[in-house]
Amino acid sequence: MSIFSCYTRIGSLLYRGIRNYLTKRPLAVSFEVTHSCNARCKHCHLGGPVNEVRASPKKFGEICQELSPLVAQVSGGEPLLRKDLEQIIRMFKKPNHAPYIVVTTNATLLSVERYRSLREAGVDEFSISLDYPDERHDEFRGVPGLFKKIKQFVTDLEAYKEKPVSLCCVVQSDNFRSLPQMAELAQKWKVKLNLSAYTTLRTHDQSYMLSKEELEEFKEIARQLIEFRKRNGVIRTSEYVFNKMFEFFDKGYTSLPCRTGERFFNVNPDGTISPCGLIIKNYGSRRELIENFSRFNTCRYCYTSIRASTEKPLWKNAVDNLKFI
Repeated sequence: MSIFSCYTRIGSLLYRGIRNYLTKRPLAVSFEVTHSCNARCKHCHLGGPVNEVRASPKKFGEICQELSPLVAQVSGGEPLLRKDLEQIIRMFKKPNHAPYIVVTTNATLLSVERYRSLREAGVDEFSISLDYPDERHDEFRGVPGLFKKIKQFVTDLEAYKEKPVSLCCVVQSDNFRSLPQMAELAQKWKVKLNLSAYTTLRTHDQSYMLSKEELEEFKEIARQLIEFRKRNGVIRTSEYVFNKMFEFFDKGYTSLPCRTGERFFNVNPDGTISPCGLIIKNYGSRRELIENFSRFNTCRYCYTSIRASTEKPLWKNAVDNLKFI
């Protein structure tokens, strides 16, 4: 990308971010292009094949153009199960302009060849789910050899100048003590680390929530991570978000009112709209979502990464994210 193109791109993202924030349009939309998944994660309600109606790449492109988000997250299920994923990305992509396109994947199907193909189609970043800095990840995700595969994939990217990869880790009771090792791993692999708080909304399993004693331990670990972030810039999770996580794990909910419909929401595989990936509906439009759900929504039982990012104050979002564009 030339210097001119780079500045054009940054300017487009800044303009859309400020415009959407001021006009209460979505900052991020997660396009769940399939609910099928080839993993069976312990903290997730999805897993296995799903008989579903799938919108075409053209339809997804029309929806993205209409919604005009700052960030278009392509997720699932496992999005790489769609053989037409590159076509969907091309429908989203407008050279040197928003949206910023992120593919969220468990990496079971992510090879260097598919990475290159998706990058050429227009993907800006790959967010790879990783919950442990070792083979414990395999057992938790139900995929033998998955940690080794992710490690090999990231290592194989050393030949490329750019490595637009972040590791997305869900913080829960059985892995929070490993977060410093996760940060060190991200630094070693020359990628970023993004943290998201576990929620019971998927499986209703309370055992992964942090106890009061564990929360105090997590606060000390978070302090170490914040210092690590200042020194190395590897961790994307800001001190602001860590503080909100503390409140969430302490109370079991967040004091922030959910702003689905305004700051974020999901598009389902068939092109209908849901409040989020945890509450699946089939609204025909964003307006219908707002009128029939958002206006009456009292849910406060998650603090996922996409919600944490979109509900920050504008100045905080700018400070936290400009460096990564």
